[in-house]
Amino acid sequence: MKKILIAILLLAISISCKQKEDKKPVSETDESSAQLYHNGDILTMAAEKPTYAEAIVEEDGKIAFVGSQKEAEEKYTNAKKIDLKGKTMLPGFIDPHSHFGMVSNTMGQVDLNSPPVGEVKTIANVLQKMEAYKTDNNLPDGEWIFGWGYDESQLKEKRHLHKKEIDSVLPNNPVYLVHTSGHMGVANSKALEKMNISAATKNPEGGSIARLPNSKEPAGLVQETAMYPFMGTMMQILQKKQADFFESTQDKYASNGITTAQDGMSDRNAIQFFQSQADAGKFKIDLMALAGYTDLETNLEDSLLHWKTYKNGFKVQGTKIIADGSPQGKTAFFTKPFLTPVDGCESDCKGLPSLSQETLNDLFILAYKNENQLFIHSNGDASIDMVIAAHENACKKLDQALDKDRRTIVIHSQFVRPEQLETYKKYKLEPSFFTNHVYFWGDVHIENLGKERAYFLSPIASAEKLGLKYTNHSDATVTPIDPIFTIWTAVSRVSRSGEVIGPDEKATPYQALKAITSHAAYEFFEEDRKGSLIQGKLADFVVLDKNPLKVEPMEIRDIHVLETIKEGITVFKK
Repeated sequence: MKKILIAILLLAISISCKQKEDKKPVSETDESSAQLYHNGDILTMAAEKPTYAEAIVEEDGKIAFVGSQKEAEEKYTNAKKIDLKGKTMLPGFIDPHSHFGMVSNTMGQVDLNSPPVGEVKTIANVLQKMEAYKTDNNLPDGEWIFGWGYDESQLKEKRHLHKKEIDSVLPNNPVYLVHTSGHMGVANSKALEKMNISAATKNPEGGSIARLPNSKEPAGLVQETAMYPFMGTMMQILQKKQADFFESTQDKYASNGITTAQDGMSDRNAIQFFQSQADAGKFKIDLMALAGYTDLETNLEDSLLHWKTYKNGFKVQGTKIIADGSPQGKTAFFTKPFLTPVDGCESDCKGLPSLSQETLNDLFILAYKNENQLFIHSNGDASIDMVIAAHENACKKLDQALDKDRRTIVIHSQFVRPEQLETYKKYKLEPSFFTNHVYFWGDVHIENLGKERAYFLSPIASAEKLGLKYTNHSDATVTPIDPIFTIWTAVSRVSRSGEVIGPDEKATPYQALKAITSHAAYEFFEEDRKGSLIQGKLADFVVLDKNPLKVEPMEIRDIHVLETIKEGITVFKK
């Protein structure tokens, strides 16, 4: 009997050991939901130099494994295998700066872009399209009509429209045409009347109302702060239609490989709308908003705002300040004047600061005191001087370190001087560049600013040498949402005419990719969740038909997004 009991005990121990030996963790054998990607260029973006993985496993929306295909298959025996067929997989693109809401709003406006974005070449083309829009949509007299994207530098006439030209085709509707820069526009007589702008109206601080020759009568062109009433009216009218265009706007971003988008300046109504869409489960990708600086005090007191924290795919990251205008519109603020005539300016034309130094200082103090991340639109070097001065002043007043890890972002930083870049590094300020300007307005910048300034436009190579974590953006709707095109402009620096604008500032393809993946994640305090293919991060992927690191630089612009995957779920497939 004793022998039988011992035998039974030994058998039980043997079975128990075998069960322990055979049984692997559930996450390694029983993950029918896991997906194993292989047989492609899986570029991790996880190091200073390009590194590739043979396989990557997604499970429950996160990256569960990155490494060799053999080890992945051994650990995840039941994973669904997805053959990349030699295509390239990267972290999902992170949009460093665009205007999601404005992209949505363009779907309710007349497209006045010039080639290659649109087809407008002359003022007559603009007027024809505006007149046809009213007719085709059966719009009644008195209803506002908006157009977007016109660029006087690309029109045959090389000038802005004036109100009487718009009146000639649309005399009974208020009309406002948004310049491609987003920093100015042209209104007709009805629109000027609606905004109570007349010969007696003075230029607002930080803005300009163009006048007809030898007269104080408004010509129609309104710049910078003078355009705010028109833009406010437009946003108020078009925001009512945002729900209609919300899904198609997300699809536009996703089709370009973007898994995290941005609304680059959101008022409180827009923030409320985005959060309502998020709470209704309508987000396919993540969206972050930058709140407007005019609402900073109110926003800081609002307990319902989710600063830096996603709620159902949406968050308010920080606050956007506009410090100057646009270089192609000749309203960016420089220390040296433009070399060509400037509308509304007779001499020593250096552009416009949008805010006084005192106001900018106060905004920095308020934001830094409340640990609120700042994003400052600043194109010209004089404007950047103001930003640096405001940073220094706030740190002194609050007794904070100049190099505290705030990640204050100087958006555009287009005409930053070399010594200003060094100050960025010293103070831990980061630039978000805009190399698409090289293609669209590089030739114009040479004419307006001279080669020295134009050639140092968005200097990624210099920023790389200093170790800055620069990003690079589209600023849509200023230029189209297209990260592949943004990579190409950073690498080629080729203008419309074919001239290379600043060959010394060419980025490598890998540097250009960092600007929309790992560096972009860092910019938004998301480096632990996004931006590189590392175990534990979100399974946000983009699949391209070719590897940007393995094609000729001029061929990068011909690469296509095949698939966009957000936390393991395909949100776009070509």
